[in-house]
Amino acid sequence: MKLNFLKHRWQKRLFKFVLIPVVVILVLAIVVNRYWSPILASKVKDVVLKSSDGLYKADFSDAELHILRGKIILYNITLKPDTAVYNQRKRLHLAPNTLVELTVKRLVINHAHPFSLYFQKKLNIGQIILSEPKLKVTYQLNHTKDTVVKDHRTAWQRIAKSLKSVHIGNILLNDVNLDYEDYSGNKVAISKLRELSLSANDLLIDSATQTDKSRLLYCRDIVTELNNYTGETPSGLYTYKIKHLKLSTLTSQLNIEGLAVQPLKPDNFFDKSRKDRLGFLADSIQINHFDYLNYHKYRTFSARSLSVAGGKITAFTNPVKGPDDGSDKVKTFPNMLIRKLNLDLRVDTVKLRRVDVVYSEFNKKTQQTGAVEFNNTSGTILNLTNNPSAVAKNNISDVTLVSYFMNYGRLDVQFKFTLNDDNAPFSCKGSLGSMDFSRLNPATMPLAMVKMTSGKVKKFSFDIAANSKVFKGKVDFLYNDLKVVLLKPDTANDRLKRKTIISIFANLFVIKHNNPDEKGKLTSSYVVFKRPKDFAFWKTIWKTLLTGIKPCIGLDEKSQKATKDRIDEHNKNKAERLKNKAERQKRKAERKKLMDEGKF
Repeated sequence: MKLNFLKHRWQKRLFKFVLIPVVVILVLAIVVNRYWSPILASKVKDVVLKSSDGLYKADFSDAELHILRGKIILYNITLKPDTAVYNQRKRLHLAPNTLVELTVKRLVINHAHPFSLYFQKKLNIGQIILSEPKLKVTYQLNHTKDTVVKDHRTAWQRIAKSLKSVHIGNILLNDVNLDYEDYSGNKVAISKLRELSLSANDLLIDSATQTDKSRLLYCRDIVTELNNYTGETPSGLYTYKIKHLKLSTLTSQLNIEGLAVQPLKPDNFFDKSRKDRLGFLADSIQINHFDYLNYHKYRTFSARSLSVAGGKITAFTNPVKGPDDGSDKVKTFPNMLIRKLNLDLRVDTVKLRRVDVVYSEFNKKTQQTGAVEFNNTSGTILNLTNNPSAVAKNNISDVTLVSYFMNYGRLDVQFKFTLNDDNAPFSCKGSLGSMDFSRLNPATMPLAMVKMTSGKVKKFSFDIAANSKVFKGKVDFLYNDLKVVLLKPDTANDRLKRKTIISIFANLFVIKHNNPDEKGKLTSSYVVFKRPKDFAFWKTIWKTLLTGIKPCIGLDEKSQKATKDRIDEHNKNKAERLKNKAERQKRKAERKKLMDEGKF
């Protein structure tokens, strides 16, 4: 058949120089697409096997190459570890801490430039998208530092003979299904992450970026985002939730929104545990200069600052605690808790903003729950660490807090904890501003059966130096017009009722209503409190302060003994009166009986 449209010379040239090459390219594309898949599969398997020293094997079921569009599609990709090789390395103490298993339904490479690769030896790809990747990560702490002898050449030095550079604009992993198994603790911790996405931007390997420390894995930024994550502690006592989490390697910043650690309901919790019931909520947490790689590899937590904004910490003491095990509760001191953490911790500064702290306790006598609140707490914690090298440089952790006691009186507190002394020394000093005594009733009525009917705190201050054995310091308590009512349980009506006579007695003869008194005399208290070994940290602080408060309100040892003697005498007289009354009623009943019988 004659080609009638090639009549003119220019048409023949166009066909020769344009259309023929296009046809050739299309034919080559079809041929390459047909035969390229097994070649690529073999190459991928070989590269993965060599680069992991035989630890990982990779495969895929099919591939498509679209030369004109610069697009490559791989199907059903798998990356699996060789368990035999892993176990052999483990016996030689050369196994990595983390194993990864990956399956991807579809991988799409967009905007690839084959001519740039062929003529300029530059691998340039616009975008790589992994669809529905399933990732299983297993962590086991086999070593705390790198043990494998590494090839110290940079990535660019290793590829320089075959490629001048590698550049990928974006790598996107959407709807990642991640199962994470952590074997580093006493029990296996399993996390299942579903609403997870990963993106890497501007991956560049060339002579300029080979020593660029601002890049992670040669990427300008790697961003991880997680939404609506829920989990459960191995004990089953707590659930935890995260509304949104974002980690950026460019800023080394981890942001968490809507973190909640919630215990079971009280009845279910205390059926399963003898421990105190705790809870934690945080509106937002920001961690700056977070060393993610070392945390991932060795479980070391290092950051320049950690900020918590908006939240609540709750503690409810167990009302059904069993018999004491006799252990020394010095382990509850903050400086000892940090030392015993199963985590290498180093945070330069912790910042707290608008955090409420609520401590609740159930009183078996009153059958009621009392609560002590520290509202709108803000402050800083400096040098929060148990890292040996960091502690060697600075062994003091400074804590400065401002709070509002019972949501009213301003409380300023400073702590200094020594981090490397088995005797757990620390100091604390603080002051409480003006507030009405009646603000204390939600705590004093159910817990101490005392109701504050009038009075105003002018100032309460303390300065304590302590260790695991003894707490020493000074307490000042300035107030006016203190009056109280002593209470007792009324089980019939499920309430508290007043002890009228004893309350009058306490107000008239025991309690000091003003400090300084009417003559201007100020009573201060110097405290020496020896800690029983079964007293925990906060209980010992409270008992120390209470020991200092009592003399300021007129309850020193002498007055307490005199008060006890008077109350004992009052109770003795009351018992005698009741006895005499009963005898009189008995005699009256006997006379009535005799009169009825006509014998009187």
